[in-house]
Amino acid sequence: MVSKALGKYVQSLHQKKYRHRHGVFLVEGGKSVLELLSSDLETEHVLATPEFADQYRAQLPANLPLSLASEHELTQLGTLATNTTALAIARQPVAPPLPQTLAETGLLLALDDVRDPGNLGTLLRLADWYGLPGVVLSSGCADAYAPKTVAASMGAFARVRVWERDLTEWLPTLSTQTSVYGADLEGDNVHRIELRPAGVLVMGSESHGLTPGVAAALTRKLHIPRGTGGQAESLNVAISAAILLDNFFRGQ
Repeated sequence: MVSKALGKYVQSLHQKKYRHRHGVFLVEGGKSVLELLSSDLETEHVLATPEFADQYRAQLPANLPLSLASEHELTQLGTLATNTTALAIARQPVAPPLPQTLAETGLLLALDDVRDPGNLGTLLRLADWYGLPGVVLSSGCADAYAPKTVAASMGAFARVRVWERDLTEWLPTLSTQTSVYGADLEGDNVHRIELRPAGVLVMGSESHGLTPGVAAALTRKLHIPRGTGGQAESLNVAISAAILLDNFFRGQ
């Protein structure tokens, strides 16, 4: 049985203020916990069913605090509808410095007020898939370490570097040689131009698009054309990002 103190601590981490206060976050589900254990992130504690602990004993460091729990306890303490394997408490990584020249050699993804944690997690997963050097978040974005974000990232939380910046202040500090791209209905047809994976691709919220200050910093606007006969009003921000990113890496 999980101690009352530990259970209370785990449940407090559902809230951002306690994650921030303790510098930790929750990782839920066996697959995500195994991703955590195989990463460079520090694991503070693991709660697991006896079956999970026995099956993956080799992946559990001998000095790692481990509490055995029932499936019911894991579900009650976490945020998933059901959890039949494990959850862990991980230390939030300290982001390394964000070099001003990084966007000159690689493609950074910058997110402007993307408030949905599911979308944010999917965007981190995309950054992981394409091997981006990292993702820059505005202060209005969802928490990168919220349980829903972590779950939607499908392990990317353990590999993708994340920086928080005021985009209206940071983007103008980039060199004039750095391209800053953003989606816009009046932009260039992304299927008819040649792009290379360098610069910054900025994605805004699905509801409001880019904030005015960020939109003003764009050096090139990109448009995803709707197919003949297509009637959808808009695309989800993560879907839009996937289409744009694929065009940056076309031919790579």
